[in-house]
Amino acid sequence: MIMVESLKNNLDFQKVYKSGSSYADRYMVMYILENGRDTNRYGISVSKKVGNSIVRHRLKRIVRESVRLNSDKVRSGYDIVMIVRKALVGCKYDKAEKSFIHLCSLQGLLFNKEKTGEEGSN
Repeated sequence: MIMVESLKNNLDFQKVYKSGSSYADRYMVMYILENGRDTNRYGISVSKKVGNSIVRHRLKRIVRESVRLNSDKVRSGYDIVMIVRKALVGCKYDKAEKSFIHLCSLQGLLFNKEKTGEEGSN
């Protein structure tokens, strides 16, 4: 099982927001910043505007699982913050996973082995 380190305190989040680069798609915004470590640290943020606590927690679990299952495809040494957008509410896990992989590829974080074999229609 792969353990994923997470960003905990507000200062770490603020540093990534202020100094990091960002890309977005319909479902998420991703900020990245080099952290000088040999591991990645992930932070997931879901605004209260997205939904109630049950909805927000479900979205965080879905995104956290997509990070956990795909973290072996991502280069190490970054703090990564994902902001979940309202469009992901009611979507299944595969939308979150595709969004995570897409944003990682835009940031240049994916290894060049194979992107994803199952490029299908949305």
